Amino acid sequence: MAPKRKSAAKTQVADKGKKVKKEEEPDNFRSALEALKSAPTKTVKAKVDSACPVDNGEVFEDYDCMLNQTNIGHNNNKFYIIQLIEQGYSYSCWNRWGRVGETGKSKLTNCASLEDAKKDFEKKFKDKTKNNWADREHFVEHAGKYTMIELQQGDEEDGEAEVTVKVDTVDGELQKVKMKIQPCSLDKPTQDLVSLIFSNDMFREAMQTMNIDVKKMPLGKLSKQQIAKGFEALEEIERSLQSKAFKKNLEELSSRFYTIVPHNFGRMRPPIIDTAEGIQAKKDMLLVLADIELAQTLQANKVKKEEEEMLEQTVPHPLDEDYMLLKCELSLVPPTSEEFKIIKTYVDMTRSKYRKFKILNVWKVNRKFEGDRYAAHSDLDNRRLLWHGTNVAVVAAILKNGLRIMPHSGGRVGRGIYFASENSMSTGFVACTSKSIGIMFLNEVALGKEHHITRDNSSLRAAPSGFDSVVARGRTEPDPSRDKVIDLDGKKVVVSQGKPIPMPKFDDSHFHQSEYLIYKESQCRIRYLLQLQF
Repeated sequence: MAPKRKSAAKTQVADKGKKVKKEEEPDNFRSALEALKSAPTKTVKAKVDSACPVDNGEVFEDYDCMLNQTNIGHNNNKFYIIQLIEQGYSYSCWNRWGRVGETGKSKLTNCASLEDAKKDFEKKFKDKTKNNWADREHFVEHAGKYTMIELQQGDEEDGEAEVTVKVDTVDGELQKVKMKIQPCSLDKPTQDLVSLIFSNDMFREAMQTMNIDVKKMPLGKLSKQQIAKGFEALEEIERSLQSKAFKKNLEELSSRFYTIVPHNFGRMRPPIIDTAEGIQAKKDMLLVLADIELAQTLQANKVKKEEEEMLEQTVPHPLDEDYMLLKCELSLVPPTSEEFKIIKTYVDMTRSKYRKFKILNVWKVNRKFEGDRYAAHSDLDNRRLLWHGTNVAVVAAILKNGLRIMPHSGGRVGRGIYFASENSMSTGFVACTSKSIGIMFLNEVALGKEHHITRDNSSLRAAPSGFDSVVARGRTEPDPSRDKVIDLDGKKVVVSQGKPIPMPKFDDSHFHQSEYLIYKESQCRIRYLLQLQF
């Protein structure tokens, strides 16, 4: 992988002129903004705030809101929670407020009636936002006031939830049905991989690394619409930066972004987003959040299906079900095989001297429909196996939907999919878990006729006319004389097997290592997934 991006999250864009069956279209965003904004929101009832001292209470209807406000100039980064709590026939209004990342202060007001509780809740909402609760569907932001954070209401459990279904009994009570779980059909390394890429702990770690306040945007409640608002806020910062706006304006716009997407900076002043690199980093962060939301949605749909099939009482192993969600075949590559040895040599010859790791496992990847899509470029020669590093948090989304080009993605060589011929280049983009486990992809890329550049060109959206790919030529390249040609589905594919050597022809290039770009997603096919221990 290449340029200044930590995320592999991109969006699927259908190739012009190519007809794709409805069934074959990946379930992802055609436009990061419009698809996110138009996506439906879950309506599962909200839970009582964990800090609320009420026992056996419930949130009354949808009287629940999370508010946020960031003002960099005054070093404000604060939240406000308002809930109407119902306990049998008694009602109370719960308020908790403070700096993002802290428990803060709280107040529980007991009310004489439901109407009084509603009035208390609605008055507090109006005081804090300058909006009427009845008009919340058309919320308007006001300067100096809190903004409502749009969350999907859903389950956020640390453990496995027991599922109950209604069965025919004399008294008609809900009873728990005991499930018989089938043995897992996956080998142990694949079980561990599937468990990792769907792990809630891993998703939380990834979000915390990005300073996202997981209490305000918790797993299972990430809102597509809120992520879309974040993109809009960044685009406004980008326009302001391009017009060379005053720092005060960028400060206000950055405050708005942090208000929409709550960040935990502790007691530190939130940083102003005032560079193109800073904007792109935040866009990449939102792309990771979107892919985490996708993985969570996949699992939510799986749980719904499980509930519908509960009466059958025999269910597949949970890891088998997660594996099936990927619509992808993963075949463990034996370490004694020739293909494993070729991959290991590729790693060893081009790896970083500074970020050391060992290969734990290698899987051959066969994504549903990807082979058919890739076959559209059967006339293109010049095929190579190239690296792509990524964040563990987006691996499930990549296996499900492939490597994608999101409208908001970008880098030094424009908006495309980035690959590298040197493992060390892509290693820099691997975001690991707390246990130092990382994931990399090795991909077959149909490069065809290459257009070479030696200077940055972030405006690229396609290869120039007459070319099929763009290669930002680096000052080094794996020794071409050591290249190995292998056969993949009847096509000759080049795999680097030599150490990087200087390329005199490109000794004045702005790129130290080469970066390979395609601007059509169908020009690549994921061939291998590597699990690494750093």
